[in-house]
Amino acid sequence: MAKILMIHPDKCLGCQNCMMACAFVHEGSFRLSASRVHVYTWEREGISVPMMCQQCSSAPCISVCPTGAMHRNAETAMVELDANRCIRCRMCVQACPFGNAVYDSFTDSIFKCDNCNGSPACVQMCPTDALEYVDDTVSTHTRKKAFAAKLKAAFQEV
Repeated sequence: MAKILMIHPDKCLGCQNCMMACAFVHEGSFRLSASRVHVYTWEREGISVPMMCQQCSSAPCISVCPTGAMHRNAETAMVELDANRCIRCRMCVQACPFGNAVYDSFTDSIFKCDNCNGSPACVQMCPTDALEYVDDTVSTHTRKKAFAAKLKAAFQEV
């Protein structure tokens, strides 16, 4: 069965362990800008939210990619990036509604979450279980949508 990353912002401390683990696994350094996970923190509200590729069902990054480098894997249904086909036009970066495809000028690369090929380092290093790698089921999607609605409502009040 396919799996997805589930985010629980109510459990996130904003410690950035997930970012450090991601950067180290992918780039061999603790350079936070090399992470495929980004923790956004709103201090006044006391909320931190780890964000990574949301595997959109109609992914804008795929639609705008002129070379097909950003594509959906037919077997796993995951949005993937083929670095060899990427011309670094950054259209995917502009198209991502969540800001989860990023351009890294240090390596001249596009970074996006690849779920660490089924063993996400961010999940393993999260001390509060704010990130989970769970089976992609209807109930998982329902939980994910319910929490997104709750988060959206909280920010509309601010």
